[in-house]
Amino acid sequence: MKVVGLMSGTSGDGVDAALVEIRGRGHALRVTPLGFSSVPYPSSLQRRILAAGLTGTVREVCHLNAALGEVFARAALKVIKKAGVRRTAVSLIGSHGQTVHHLPRGIVEPGLGRIRSTLQIAEAAVIAERTGLTTVANFRPRDIAAGGEGAPLAPYAHALLFNHPTQARLVANLGGISNITYLPPKGDLGVVRAFDTGPGNMILDGIMQQVTGGRERLDCGGRRALRGVAHAGLLRLMMRHPFIRRPPPKSTGREEFGGRFLERVFRERRRIGLSIEDLLATAARFTAEAVGRARNWLPGPIGEVLVCGGGVRNAAVMEALREVFAPVPVRGLEDLGWNSQAVEAIAFAILAYQTVHGVCANVPSVTGAAHPVVLGHIVPGTVGLVRRA
Repeated sequence: MKVVGLMSGTSGDGVDAALVEIRGRGHALRVTPLGFSSVPYPSSLQRRILAAGLTGTVREVCHLNAALGEVFARAALKVIKKAGVRRTAVSLIGSHGQTVHHLPRGIVEPGLGRIRSTLQIAEAAVIAERTGLTTVANFRPRDIAAGGEGAPLAPYAHALLFNHPTQARLVANLGGISNITYLPPKGDLGVVRAFDTGPGNMILDGIMQQVTGGRERLDCGGRRALRGVAHAGLLRLMMRHPFIRRPPPKSTGREEFGGRFLERVFRERRRIGLSIEDLLATAARFTAEAVGRARNWLPGPIGEVLVCGGGVRNAAVMEALREVFAPVPVRGLEDLGWNSQAVEAIAFAILAYQTVHGVCANVPSVTGAAHPVVLGHIVPGTVGLVRRA
């Protein structure tokens, strides 16, 4: 099958779209990248998405669900066209959607007990209707229903794509939130471990957006952070966040590292008198130290660290990671011939492929689910269907 994977992370900066060809059955798949493109959200839409999960009205979330369906559909059609592939040659779309709220620890509901939930928007019915292609979405809820965190889900794909025959690897995905995947030699799914480690680009991007009044979304390449020096006291304060110390399985989002956390960071910055460059350097080091802390919960040593996600382009974060993990080598997935930014989107193409084949693709040792489950909701497309009067 040729499959499109669609992904928008916690940063809410746009939609990554990857087109791949997948062959095989069960957990033995061969995945060939065919194309990749990224569609940024307009800044006004990004602000509304980031606000929706904390202060948005039901009306706003309802509207954004449909609006993002249109954006995701356009991203899918764009990558298909860019790859020079006929739309009718594509079998499937896998869409992660846009997370607006994630409550894996749950809220106690009288008479029902602790209810855990998650919400991703970007209406799959809109994607299927606009593209004509069968669309799989809502991957997280089934794992949560089975007792898991519903995240991270990409480690299943990491295990299929990046396992090594003789050494253990750590895959660090630096999106808005960072997560790691421990891959034992030969990639035995029963030994794979993965969890969120804390913020990736979220704090760095939030700093830049606040100090520039929204004119700049990010510290491009980490250039300003590289001119600063991390502040040890602020770094210790950030590392004391309860999530950083919590053992896995664990997953997080803006609920713990969004606006309120950023406000605390800025209050401390004003008290200390840090420059923006020093603040960015501290945030970059925080990302790296939180990823490094993950070693406390790994089942064994690692031979190398492979980095993917938008953070791989931030030189300050990558420099800090190399210092944290030395002498273990740290390198981007480009060194293995993969597009680092495309990997998460590719993961949801793989998950969609497994869904339509009835293959369980959560990893209970990662999410904490009671058992393996088939993930996602399937919305049939129109391409190839016979219309009846």
